Amino acid sequence: MLEYIILLTIEKGDYYVSDIIDILKKNKLIVVEWTLYPLLSRLKDSKIITYYWLESQSGPPRKYYKLTENGKEMLKIMHMGWDELSQAINNIKNLSHNK
Repeated sequence: MLEYIILLTIEKGDYYVSDIIDILKKNKLIVVEWTLYPLLSRLKDSKIITYYWLESQSGPPRKYYKLTENGKEMLKIMHMGWDELSQAINNIKNLSHNK
């Protein structure tokens, strides 16, 4: 689930880790850096995301993450999986309300 959420976030633009964490927090999803870094590293090693360095005006250069073409394809597959799961949950939820 977290992988899907991270890819959804990065799909919207290139983000620095603290930006990703802020977006998640604003949406009531609490994730700490020590959870996020290994996931980002695994996604990078799988060629789902990539990164680049950008100079910062307030400190050292920052690493920004973005989706690769493989990442965009994987996200499409994850969208379909999420839609199917969501539909199945809604179907089951509706069954329990009808009894």
